This record gives sequence, C-alpha cells and structure tokens, in this order.
Amino acid sequence: MADRTTLAELLADPKSPDLAIIAPAYGAGISYQDLAAQVEGLAAQIRAAGIAPGDCVSMVLPNGPEVLVLFLALVRARAVAAPLNPMYKAGELHFSMQDAQVRAVIAEPDNQAVREAADRLGLPVWTPAFAKGRVELSLAGASARSSADIPRADDVALFLHTSGTTSRPKGVPLTHANVLRSAINIAAHYQLKPPDRSLVVMPLFHVHGLIGAALSTLASGGAVIVPPRFSASEFWPLAREHRASWYSAVPTIHQVLLARAEADGAPRAAMRFIRSCSAALAPATLERLETRFEAPVLQAYGMTEAAHQVASNPLPPMVRKPGTVGQGTAEVAIIDEHGTHLGANTAGEVAVRGPNVMRGYRNNPQANAAAFVGGWFRTGDRGMLDADGYLTLIGRIKELINRGGEKISPAEIDAVLLEHPAVAEAAAFGVPDRKYGEEVWAAVVLRNQVGADELAAYCGKRLADFKVPKRIEIVAALPKGPTGKIQRRELPAIFKSQENG
Repeated sequence: MADRTTLAELLADPKSPDLAIIAPAYGAGISYQDLAAQVEGLAAQIRAAGIAPGDCVSMVLPNGPEVLVLFLALVRARAVAAPLNPMYKAGELHFSMQDAQVRAVIAEPDNQAVREAADRLGLPVWTPAFAKGRVELSLAGASARSSADIPRADDVALFLHTSGTTSRPKGVPLTHANVLRSAINIAAHYQLKPPDRSLVVMPLFHVHGLIGAALSTLASGGAVIVPPRFSASEFWPLAREHRASWYSAVPTIHQVLLARAEADGAPRAAMRFIRSCSAALAPATLERLETRFEAPVLQAYGMTEAAHQVASNPLPPMVRKPGTVGQGTAEVAIIDEHGTHLGANTAGEVAVRGPNVMRGYRNNPQANAAAFVGGWFRTGDRGMLDADGYLTLIGRIKELINRGGEKISPAEIDAVLLEHPAVAEAAAFGVPDRKYGEEVWAAVVLRNQVGADELAAYCGKRLADFKVPKRIEIVAALPKGPTGKIQRRELPAIFKSQENG
C-alpha cells in the first residue's frame, strides 16, 4: 500500500473481478474492474465538459454508489470534489458553493434547494443515474471526450467545511496525499483485507463515512455496502445478507442499535470489530456493546483537518483502553498555550502532524496563524497522553465548563450519567452564572423512568460536588448534527426557549 501516491491508485486491485461496492437499494454491485473502468470514462467526460484541473465540483447526493464512483472520477480528472449535505437549505448550499468557488453541481433532479442555489450562482447541475451496475452522468455542454491528466500528490482532491460550531465555517482543502494516506493508515490499523465488508451508516459527505468507512475499505480490496441512509430496522438484515464484517459510527447510532438489539434479534459475534468515532463513547456504552455484540469495540479520534483518523485503539490481542481513543495513527502531542510540548499524564491541547494533515485553511491566514505552531496543528481538543501513548480526550477547549475557576469536562459528566441504567443519552454543558461564572447543567434522554433528583444523587456519589449538574432536564431528544453528533452548544438556547415559552 505504501507506494501509492494519489487517489488514482486507491483501488487495491483495479483488475479484480471481486465486488468493490454493494448497492442494496438497487440490488446491484460494482466489481473493482468495472469501478476502475467507470472512473476512467467519467473522468474523461468531466474534463470534456470544461472542468479543468483544480476546478471544484459539488456533490449533493444521498449515500449510494453514485457518490463513491463520482468522487473517484472527479479526483481522477484532477478536479476537486466538494460533497455537501443533501438536507441543506438553499442558503446553506449557496454559502458553501460560493466559498468553494464551485464550477458545477452534481445533484438529484428533485432537489429544489440545489436548483435555487445553483441558479443564483449560474452553475450547471448534472444529474447522475445508476442502471445495470453503472453510474452515468448527464453533462450539459460536454464536447468530445478528452483524456484526463494523471493527478499529482499535492493536487487538492477534497474540499470540506468545518462544522462552524464556534465560528464561521472554515474551508478545508485536502490533497490526494492527505486523503490517500489517511485511507491507507485506517486500512492498515484495522488489518482490513479483501474478505472484509464495511456496512456504511455514516453520510458520505463527511470524512467519517467517506474516508473512515468507504475509501479505507476500497484501499484494502474489501467491499463497501452502501444503503441510502442508516436505518436501525434494516441494519442487521443488510449485515446478514451482505456478510458485513465491521461498521463505524458515532455513539448515538451504537446506542440505537444497542437499545433495539433484542427486539431486532441482533446476532452475536457477527462483526470482526466495531469502530466508534466523531464523539466520545462512554466506557459504560462500550462495555454494553461488547457484551451484547461479542465484538471488540475500538474507539477512534478523527477530524476533518486530518482527513479523518488521528488515533485509535488497536485490535486484540493488543491492549484496548476504554475511555481512551488509543494511540496515534498520525503524530500526536500535548502542548500548552505557548506550543511547548508536555509530558505524559499532563493535560493540554492535542496537536497533530503527519502526511494526512491539511496544510492550512483556504484563504484564511488569521485562522492558520492560530491553528499551527511549529508545524503542528492545534486541534482545539483538550487531552493527555499516558505513558503508553494512549490519548484521553477531556473535551473541546471551548466547551470546558469553568465553574469558579474549576475546569470541568462535559464528557466526564456524560459518562457518569450514561452509567445509570435508565439513561439512553446525555449531554452536560455550561450556562452563565452570576456567582460561579458558569454552572453545570445536563440534558438526558431516558430509556426507563427516573427522576432528575435521583440522577443528581447518582452523580453526587461519583463526582465531586462542583461537577454535579445543578439542573438535569429530561428531554425527548438531543440536538444532533448531520452525522449524529450531539450539538452541545445548541443546548443552552433550547433550554432558554423552553423557559421563555
């Protein structure tokens, strides 16, 4: 794997007759041989339509074979793929497309928000189709086909935006080398091989689904099972039918599968491993997953700016440490506010570097000056490394609750609440307080009835008094982003609106 330099060389064996992509919604699949041929043909069409090297093309599509085939075709044509959430409204699409300097959009014909945003920007909209195991693209204005130049390692392949939870979203350009190295690192870390099959439940417009679950599998010669969306009721039937050997998801999806396991007749020991990433997995949830599904649960840590994976716990028989995100698959260090490296078991900011890490945000020198120190990328996450190099995340630095000078990790409180058998989901957060500056509150979703006072007492036996939530609100659901990650920063506003209502 190590001698590959661009995503044009991603596929483990382009001549293989083995399945590369399984599309349950179509009852069809694409072999590696067919995939390689389709990518070459579509790349030539894209170039013939006037897309030059470095031009950006948005893909606004639900999960499916179209996303993977067209992503590989775009990067093969030396274009930049910019996947966007198909649930975005016209204003969100307009901002993202304009910021990425998009030249064309690939979307389903009935997406009116895309049409509106594209019309405002004067962009052509290309419609994909899937028939008889082939992805086709209607390209308005395409001239005679032309061959696509071979990409270069430093070409930008993927353009994404940060979530923008703390500021205006920042543009993240990832090169062929960034994305390829990340996919290969993931495949190597989990010892992915051709018999492995990944059931994709995360959206492919996000690095977790695209790189973590899909491209890593294609780099290893395995098959990617791509339903249109995550469906808890269809998960195990699909896993059985297509012999899935692993899946990767955020904790909320694991919790849904766990809650339904008995009713759905979920099998035991069906998966080689289960991967969790993109949000903290409470040790109690990890233990329940391993007990019920009889598979090792590997918690990982990733971010858009590092083309996804930064660290992960290893497969057995190597040591897995619940509560940690394992050892670095890129270089990981802990630094203080001045960029000085700290020793083991000392909390500070997590910093990363390596061939998978972006060079800098697009057209944002101010953000880049703040984000890099001595060649290391400052993640904005607080954590510490133990003597064995296992990373424990304490929380987002901007999400730490400062109660009278005591810095409190919301994730620590979440983990304690999730240990209670009646709690299905939990999220602690800080609210302004005249006396302490900030006070600790929490929102919980229940699986069984329990009172807020009982939950507070439960926390009081396991946490220092200053960490116990002053208020615990029982809610029907927690606000989540498009990947299923809890949006902690939205909670104070929701509580305030409830009070005002």
